[in-house]
Amino acid sequence: MATVLSVSGSPSATSRTARLLRHLDARLERHGHEVIPLDVRTLPATALLGADFAHPAIVRATALFARVDGVVIGTPIYKAAYSGLLKSLLDLLPQYALEGKTVLPLATGGTTAHVLAIDYALRPVLNSMGAGHIVQGWFTLDKDLQTGPDGALTIAPGSAEALAQVVDRFSLALGGTPLLAAAG
Repeated sequence: MATVLSVSGSPSATSRTARLLRHLDARLERHGHEVIPLDVRTLPATALLGADFAHPAIVRATALFARVDGVVIGTPIYKAAYSGLLKSLLDLLPQYALEGKTVLPLATGGTTAHVLAIDYALRPVLNSMGAGHIVQGWFTLDKDLQTGPDGALTIAPGSAEALAQVVDRFSLALGGTPLLAAAG
């Protein structure tokens, strides 16, 4: 199976976006893929904002992008655009860091007014970085993601079903096999 880098572009330690990605990572693992999580917020701010291409953490992140078959990019949407934190990382990667890779863009936000941000803000950047195949992304409303006292994520049923389909299509694009309905 494929190796997938799951990138959270959220600056928040209690991010619904990151929790959603980790939830979806588990589904990809059930498909048989190896998943490597990367929370951009854990990279040194001085390296990201100072464009320090040689910083060891940036070198390691760049190497992760180079070794994987697929990338899930998750971001909260702010003012109709993906996060500045995610942009700072993407700007430090080589121009064709996504060449030949299958990419799944995901976004979260407070209003459906931002739903097109995936196609109009994020997708062009992913294309410019040489993504081999960008599968149909998905936007999830914040209200559909609830975090319990124990930190567990609950996704509203309609959104959960749609996200499962999106992740399954991404897995198939990576050469994965379909999950049985009972395993979903």
